[in-house]
Amino acid sequence: MGSHVSKQVEKRKAISTERKVLVDLEGSSGETYPGSDYRPSDRKNWMAGLNPEKLHINQVVWPGTHDSATNKIGIPMITRPFAQCQSLSIYRQLCVGTRVLDVRVQEDRRICHGILTTYSVDVVIQDLKKFLSETQSEIVILEIRTEFGHNDPPEFDKYLEEQLGEYLIHQDDNVFGKTIAELLPKRVICVWKPRKSPAPKHGSPLWSAGYLKDNWIDTDLPSTKFENNMKHLSEQPPVSSRKFFYRVENTVTPQADNPIVCVKPVTNRIHEYARLFIAQCFSKGCADKLQIFSTDFIDEDFVEACVGLTQARVEGKA
Repeated sequence: MGSHVSKQVEKRKAISTERKVLVDLEGSSGETYPGSDYRPSDRKNWMAGLNPEKLHINQVVWPGTHDSATNKIGIPMITRPFAQCQSLSIYRQLCVGTRVLDVRVQEDRRICHGILTTYSVDVVIQDLKKFLSETQSEIVILEIRTEFGHNDPPEFDKYLEEQLGEYLIHQDDNVFGKTIAELLPKRVICVWKPRKSPAPKHGSPLWSAGYLKDNWIDTDLPSTKFENNMKHLSEQPPVSSRKFFYRVENTVTPQADNPIVCVKPVTNRIHEYARLFIAQCFSKGCADKLQIFSTDFIDEDFVEACVGLTQARVEGKA
């Protein structure tokens, strides 16, 4: 018992120390970067506001959500806090400016996070199609994967093609160099990541796993995550030459060795440092590599942080 308490004390000290590292870094270097003062007049249509004929796909800093469809997962006040990573519906996330969705499914097509489940993937598709029907120039990356430990939904690729066919941008390396206007009226890049089923082939309506990469660092220590995110990002090719999307996640994750296992209080340790991360990308010389930037519990400021840098790129300021 004494050993366990001692470990918990040390863990709390480590978390406190790591948060201070980020606070001190913020105080010494600030959160200013090209476009940091930009605020889109309409977050629901922010891509349209940056001129689809000028905005190239590889210039976009894509605001994304981690475990996007968990707003109603589990049982409220009982199991939900252990798995909920977003409080907004898919539709509301898109309206606030999210442009990358991370959706996990199990064999019966229900959304899940580990062992907890929520609504059917039909809800995600309906919300996405509603958003697309209300906008004209917004491109969305929809990543759907079979959750770890679960089986692929039968014929799920056919389901996605049937539901989103008119909107799907087909898998093609040339997409990365095109403008949004050149891709319209197609609006969705759908990345399907099955566990055992065949992966989508080149030229198909769906994109395979190799087109959306990341380096997941499983930790509840904010400075450790921040520094590892920067390290892995620095190892990537610049967006101008990259033929895949690369994601950085501004999140930390509850761990079994810590008594705090609810998502929100843990991920809040890093949530407010998204602008600091972008500013540090410039300081470290890897701002030209930042592409998808995701978070738990997305908010307006996170979206604006990404849109601002996108705007600076379009204007040739970054």
